[in-house]
Amino acid sequence: MQLIRRGDRGPAVAEVRAMLHALGLLAAEGDTYDAATEQAVRAFQQGRGLPADGIVGAETYRVLEEARWSLGDRTLYRQVGHPFVGDDVVALQTWLLDRGFDVGRRDGIFGQRTETALAEFQRNVGLKPDGIFGPQTQRAITQLARAVAGGRHDHMREHEALFRSGPALAGKTVVVDPGHGGGDAGWAAFGLTEAEVAYDIAARFEGRLAAAGAIPFLTRSADGNVTVADRAAFANSAEADLYVSIHADGSPSPRCEGVATYYFGNARAGTSSTGARLADLVQREVVARTDLLDCRTHPQSWELLRLTRMPCVQVDAGYVTHARDAARLGEAEFRDTVAEALLAAVQRLYLPASDDPGTGQLRLPDYIRV
Repeated sequence: MQLIRRGDRGPAVAEVRAMLHALGLLAAEGDTYDAATEQAVRAFQQGRGLPADGIVGAETYRVLEEARWSLGDRTLYRQVGHPFVGDDVVALQTWLLDRGFDVGRRDGIFGQRTETALAEFQRNVGLKPDGIFGPQTQRAITQLARAVAGGRHDHMREHEALFRSGPALAGKTVVVDPGHGGGDAGWAAFGLTEAEVAYDIAARFEGRLAAAGAIPFLTRSADGNVTVADRAAFANSAEADLYVSIHADGSPSPRCEGVATYYFGNARAGTSSTGARLADLVQREVVARTDLLDCRTHPQSWELLRLTRMPCVQVDAGYVTHARDAARLGEAEFRDTVAEALLAAVQRLYLPASDDPGTGQLRLPDYIRV
């Protein structure tokens, strides 16, 4: 879609302003994208884990569309290929989780786990277990008191699954995703492309995972390209334990530099606690082992982070548009160091606190002994 930004006028702006007004972020409707509209868009983007640039592109428009739905506005059921997505699904997932029914991640997508959890709830209260959320089910679910206490139950389930899997990397399935590829080179500067850098680091990381006994899968070949939806679907079908997406970054400004790591989260749906923990470990390991500027970790609602059902992170390991970062990214030894940092982070995720040697301490022989 065409970008909508400050200074624009017309029906598309009127639609955006109407959605912002309905969400209580804009005082009045209209057809002019003025300063107040830009401020409202920035506030919405920040709350939803989107880049807060004040510009309505495809991603921001999609999330605005999802935000307009409240629970009860429509009947919800599982549609294969074209699932219901929106804030009403997040509300349903939250209610089910609060009552002890496992929907997995609160991602706002009405998928199989949400359908199964809803059907189980219906069965428990004597309704037809059809997995369809309509008026009768809504009346029943709003009358049931919260049954889970003592912390976020989805976080508790994630922590329990992590604990039960054991400390060894052996046997764990890790999807390694080099960003971009094929005709999509990503950022390019100083003789480097993001796709090339990402694939090289990913291949080195994959080799280390295999040496440690894990089962790694690359999402693409050196010259291949796969859509984000297909990458996520591949990981979900493989029932992967973790997903690590590797990118470089870039900017029109040559001053932008450093490493940042992202995980799923926003103000409406909450965060993936294990994803946040893995992102923190990745960030600390890369920063400790390299001279990249620490740009910290951030929750985001990007499609890849939301569609993957396992803990998923994306690391942007330096800017190809920054002279010093690019010089480092062009070195094979530096890419080895980043791959080693990723392996250390993944291993530390599974180690109990008593066995965790701390940031920057683990080396490849340590993983093989685990």
